[in-house]
Amino acid sequence: MKSKTSRKTTLSKEELQRMDAYWRAANYLSVGQIYLHDNPLLKKPLTLDHIKLRLLGHWGTTPGLNFIYVHLNRMIKKHDLKMIYIAGPGHGGPGLVANTYLEGTYSEAYPNISQDAEGMKKLFKQFSFPGGIPSHVAPETPGSIHEGGELGYSLSHAFGAVFDTPGLIAACVVGDGEAETGPWLLPGIPINF
Repeated sequence: MKSKTSRKTTLSKEELQRMDAYWRAANYLSVGQIYLHDNPLLKKPLTLDHIKLRLLGHWGTTPGLNFIYVHLNRMIKKHDLKMIYIAGPGHGGPGLVANTYLEGTYSEAYPNISQDAEGMKKLFKQFSFPGGIPSHVAPETPGSIHEGGELGYSLSHAFGAVFDTPGLIAACVVGDGEAETGPWLLPGIPINF
């Protein structure tokens, strides 16, 4: 028997292309924060003078965090969800900063980091730089409710946010420090593997 309600289960070609473009832009902004202090749009041939001398941030975790971000945003918009994204991998900070920059919320909070080439240069230069912003998700990141990294409390924050706000969905990515130290094993909460 066929259901009376038909659900579309695949993305349209346009949705997929737009999400892919957004994801690639977030990845570029993330890489730029980690590696570049000048030439943000690569309008000139890349030289060592454009590269930061001290690199911080983990590229390896960042594309995955960006991928989750774009898909959560799609679901939030599609279903009008009340949701928060808590990213535990500390040095995945460039991804969360990149996404808030792309959305425009970063420039709203920090008008000196404008959404143009000069603002992008400032965004890149300030990352993990004295007087700038940390290399991890931090209170300076618009929308952040916790300090990323350390030895893990993203899951605790996710639980707290949900307990504090009934109906809220907390999408939480646990970082390696948290996974290794086990604070996610909360007393009294059964864990089924």
